[in-house]
Amino acid sequence: MKLTPPATAPRAGKRPQPDTHHGITRIDDYAWLRDANWREVMRNPDALDRDIRAYLEAENAYTEAALEPLAGLRETLFKEMKGRIKEDDSSVPSPDGPFAYFTRYLEGAQHPLFCRRPREAESGETVLLDANKEAEGEAYFKIGDVDHSPDHRLLAWSADRKGSEYFSVRIRDLGTGQDLADEVPDTSPGIAWDAAGKSFLYTQVDDEHRPLKVFRHVVGTPASADTLVYEERDEGFFVGVGKTQSGKWLVISSHDHQTNECWLIPADAPGTPPMLVAPREDGVEYDLEHDAARNRFLILTNADGAEDFKIMEAPEADPSRANWRDVIAHRPGILILNHVAFRDHHIRLERQGGLPRIVVRRLADGAEHEIAFAEEAYDLNMGAGYEYETANLRFSYSSMTTPAEVYDYGLETRERVLRKRQEVPSGHNPADYVTRRIFAKAADGEEVPISLVHRKGLALDGSAPCLLYGYGSYGISIPASFSTTCLSLVDRGFVYAIAHIRGGKEKGYRWYTEGKRLKKRNTFTDFIAAGEHLAKQGFTSRGNIVAQGGSAGGMLMGAVANMAPDLFKGIIAEVPFVDVLATILDASLPLTPPEWNEWGNPIESREAYEYMASYSPYDNVRPQAYPHIFALGGLTDPRVTYWEPAKWVAKLREARTNDGVTLLHINMDAGHGGASGRFERLKEVARVYAFALAVTERHKAGLRCALPLDTV
Repeated sequence: MKLTPPATAPRAGKRPQPDTHHGITRIDDYAWLRDANWREVMRNPDALDRDIRAYLEAENAYTEAALEPLAGLRETLFKEMKGRIKEDDSSVPSPDGPFAYFTRYLEGAQHPLFCRRPREAESGETVLLDANKEAEGEAYFKIGDVDHSPDHRLLAWSADRKGSEYFSVRIRDLGTGQDLADEVPDTSPGIAWDAAGKSFLYTQVDDEHRPLKVFRHVVGTPASADTLVYEERDEGFFVGVGKTQSGKWLVISSHDHQTNECWLIPADAPGTPPMLVAPREDGVEYDLEHDAARNRFLILTNADGAEDFKIMEAPEADPSRANWRDVIAHRPGILILNHVAFRDHHIRLERQGGLPRIVVRRLADGAEHEIAFAEEAYDLNMGAGYEYETANLRFSYSSMTTPAEVYDYGLETRERVLRKRQEVPSGHNPADYVTRRIFAKAADGEEVPISLVHRKGLALDGSAPCLLYGYGSYGISIPASFSTTCLSLVDRGFVYAIAHIRGGKEKGYRWYTEGKRLKKRNTFTDFIAAGEHLAKQGFTSRGNIVAQGGSAGGMLMGAVANMAPDLFKGIIAEVPFVDVLATILDASLPLTPPEWNEWGNPIESREAYEYMASYSPYDNVRPQAYPHIFALGGLTDPRVTYWEPAKWVAKLREARTNDGVTLLHINMDAGHGGASGRFERLKEVARVYAFALAVTERHKAGLRCALPLDTV
């Protein structure tokens, strides 16, 4: 199948702009693609400079023309993926007092319904919020919060209608089904109701899109009358709000990527000034839960050098740092990820050797037991639910071959009750697939885990193409969970693999610190080692791998494209953070100040500047043979601004010395998360998977798919 692109690919004109730091001058030919009025563009996309708009639209038109011969394949992929979704699916109802709350979808609908029914009943549903109705007429619509008041009379809900992550909160009277006059604009997701359901805390986002202020809104009053409760003075720290599982305390957390502090307000006295738990200490994180029956807090923290975290306790009357005492000591190599306290049990989610497990601790006597599974690679998550006085824990389990299963677990009986198994309407037999967990040796001897799945019987002789996914930043671990979408590649002979590289926490907190700041290059070399190992073991071959990553994972894509271009056949970079040095040098951008602890501060440190300059994907584009590259962004994205992929593609297209394609698509109606509806998102996945199938010459009908070449 031969694709015929337009005769000439778009070319961004060069407008050299110098930038000097530490006596080092960089020349950026494409800096003009950043609209000087970008803040207004986030709120009003129509404000985009017309020259920039014309260029982005030309890139979009070129990409659509280049991929047009794959239109049939894209539609086939979309229908396959849609066929694996139970369109009228619903979640397992979560009990809270007299009701059980759940979400469900209507067949063909893009957005969910938020519902409740009487607690023990199987019928009597009430639809509290129909997101489809709220989304009517909107090019973009995303729900942020849907949170009922403790007395079940009101529903606070928020939505973003531009993709720029400015959420507006509305209050719905659940007796009438109508929204009140209250409207609170410019918030970030997360609210915390007081005990009486008469007010809630929320976080306001400023003009730089930074959540720095916490306000209290009293139901029935205008937002202009809201009370400022907390203001963060350090722009490198962002704030959020929440509530302990007991419902007794409202929590304000201020944090960057390695340090935080918490403030407490009694939920039954929301006008009380917040009480500081422990002042911030560089590198110390803590998160607390309330053990109401014992008048204490249980604190998950890395204090005192507990790299993989430990659990401490402090009296409710005075939880200051001096009163913290160990409950569960630090155990190197066993990373505590999360915890929740119920009346009689304290539950924690841990990871050891890359695999998760749930540990149940009886508070009366400290007796513990584990919930774990036997597969080589799997994903395990626990949900706190709404209630505090409960003897049940809800958790979910899946693997790369096993669809998600939701269980209710008796904390005393240890009985597992399967409440829901993910349905795949078009059919799925786990026995038709093989999932593996293998290890690649990095250059410094570290063992890099790789989770993978392929069809049973696939010849592992190097002939199979591979899609290798990676992220590797912020301590975020990529789970080996079930994906209905990747089956469209696997069923066409792909090996689908996830490289659990440094920068995540798959092998403990050290795995994160070994992939940040002045050790960031480990993230990229780990990914390259994973690709090389997959080729050596016969799962694929060099030059037959399509790499995929998004956001900070898109930075990974840009880095490995520069460092090992011949290893990859194609690169899929979604909302890619590729203009690293320029972004982290610009303190006016929304996320830059908190990022200095992740990457280093190149404004103050020449060492950080030079190290970042050594890998920043945009700055290291050079004349060489590059893989086929497909970059995607969003016009109103406040996290990775649209101009990063736009500048990168412009520079790549000029530098490429081989025949190949460089494609850019900017979603002009969305931000960081892409299209908001569930089916529109599947169309985006189908587009990039069609690209992967084309570059590797794999097609359902067995046809060869050749991509268009950039015309120089």
